[in-house]
Amino acid sequence: MNNIFFLVRKILSLPRGQRKIILLVLDALLILISLFSSLRLASDHEFILANTNFNYLIIICVGLIVYSFTGQYRSLIFYFGISSLYSIIISNILLVLIVSLIFKFLNILFFTKTSILLFFSFLTIFVLLVRLILRDIFRLSNKLSSFNLKKAVIYGAGETGAQLEAGLRLGGKYNIKAFIDDSPKLWGRYLNGIRIYSTDYLKKNNQIDEILLAIPSLNNEKIKLIFSDLEKIKIPILQVPSIEELTEGNSSIENLKRIDINDLLSRNIVKPKSELLSNAINDFVVCVTGAGGSIGSELCLQILKLKPKKLIVIDNSEYNLYALKENFLQFKDIEIRSFLGDIKNSNFLRNIFSQQNVDIIFHAAAYKHVPLVESNPISGILNNVFATKVLCDMSILFKIKKFILISSDKAVRPSNVMGATKRLAELVIQAYAKDIDDNPSNYSLPTKFAMVRFGNVLDSSGSVVPLFKKQITAGGPVTITDSRVIRYFMTIKEASQLVIQASSMTKGGDVFLLDMGKPVSILELAKQLIKLSGLSVKDKNNSKGDIEIINIGLRPGEKLYEELLIDANALPTEHPLIFRAEERLILKDELLSELEKLKSNIDENKSVAKTLEILNKLVPEWSREIKTELNY
Repeated sequence: MNNIFFLVRKILSLPRGQRKIILLVLDALLILISLFSSLRLASDHEFILANTNFNYLIIICVGLIVYSFTGQYRSLIFYFGISSLYSIIISNILLVLIVSLIFKFLNILFFTKTSILLFFSFLTIFVLLVRLILRDIFRLSNKLSSFNLKKAVIYGAGETGAQLEAGLRLGGKYNIKAFIDDSPKLWGRYLNGIRIYSTDYLKKNNQIDEILLAIPSLNNEKIKLIFSDLEKIKIPILQVPSIEELTEGNSSIENLKRIDINDLLSRNIVKPKSELLSNAINDFVVCVTGAGGSIGSELCLQILKLKPKKLIVIDNSEYNLYALKENFLQFKDIEIRSFLGDIKNSNFLRNIFSQQNVDIIFHAAAYKHVPLVESNPISGILNNVFATKVLCDMSILFKIKKFILISSDKAVRPSNVMGATKRLAELVIQAYAKDIDDNPSNYSLPTKFAMVRFGNVLDSSGSVVPLFKKQITAGGPVTITDSRVIRYFMTIKEASQLVIQASSMTKGGDVFLLDMGKPVSILELAKQLIKLSGLSVKDKNNSKGDIEIINIGLRPGEKLYEELLIDANALPTEHPLIFRAEERLILKDELLSELEKLKSNIDENKSVAKTLEILNKLVPEWSREIKTELNY
């Protein structure tokens, strides 16, 4: 018996072409058997004697052609069910009709009404039985070899759970032991022949290797609750792709993935307002600086989906620009121009803007790594402040419609050089916008300057998440600066979509703030990442744990918590997650005068301390400690 199972499984596992040939031969035999049986049973002896091999050959050829065109050899035997039965019936009806018409045309007497009805019935029954037998042998052989497979349960006894179980059964990698569902109405019932239990099943069966979460429509709050309930069992949890991934065709049910930290930290996504997105981008020439960075690259992706007239990408990293273009090959109908260079160079920008007719600039280029900028303040000032000023000047010169600065919550009452430079970049934007508002006659086609301020984005290059993941992979320890540190997080995709929607609402001079949701403890973040990796935290309560978490102390310029508002109340906009603030600013003439002093100080290689004094004057809320060992 095992040899038969092995043979059938081997046949059904052959490449599609070889498997089709075997099924064609098998169906040819079934057609021939059905013909002889129907003619013999109908007692049509004169027709049997009159028939020739040529007639039988015609019927077999027509049958195989009909079966091929109706998809009998494209469907999977493993999934043979009621829909496949209907397909066989339709195929056989077509077969009988076509053969009858051919014989009528050739004036050949072959079937009587009785024999043709019997032929149809026999053929349908034989083909159906053979398909069912092949399916059941294959399924049974799966069960016999399941001792080598991963033992898993599927959480979610719905349509997705049923599809997942069927798909995994064919894949031959999992032995599904049970379905789990939180609905008491389903407990004790069966789905695909497998019993449905409550979560208590997991506590009583410690031989389960993985839990497969099969509810693609789950919101983040529900995922958090399920993970919180299941993490005590210490069994790895995988989930099916989201509804969005499935409907967009980017993934299939069987593409299981581990629950991501994004699912546990980010809040439930508010669907973007389509009119705000399309109005912002569609049919415009859009430029993104820092396009190869974490936020810049996601901005580019979201922009391309909204069909701009052209996308201009600028970055000072050759590799980033190369990777960016490779990732966007699917957008063949949109022109993408890549420029490698330094945005502090006004001639570089002038050459681009004089030729490309840019309508909108999203300025995402910045140095944002706090400790690095803290020890290299001059580079931080040049890149974050003066590059912004050069872009503002180019925007006015080339009459660009909108200029959107991507800012940071670290610009609010900054405690580090990076935050102070981002705040000064904000002041540059505000000064240019205020000057346009106060002196409209000086500008024929004024640029709308605005900025969008938000906190940390998950998995960005400056986020702690990639660092923690790297430390966990290396076996630990995971290092946190202080167990009291909290941060706001959102996904890069959501942040990018909100930035684009905010740009659609700008009137000029806007300070947009993104609702970041609830703050997250960095200590809890580290613990969650360790658990998501299938490991345990090693501490005084669990000395046999896998990964230890160590406090290393706050880094220079680091705060325990971040803010989004300086000295104003946030005002609502037409989007529930986007707010508008009105904050103090410096008039353009005064600001440019101070920036000139700052630039001269840098160009003349004067002391870093003097440079930071000027920066402190422009950003008085910055609480600083000037150190002599800073790099110039």
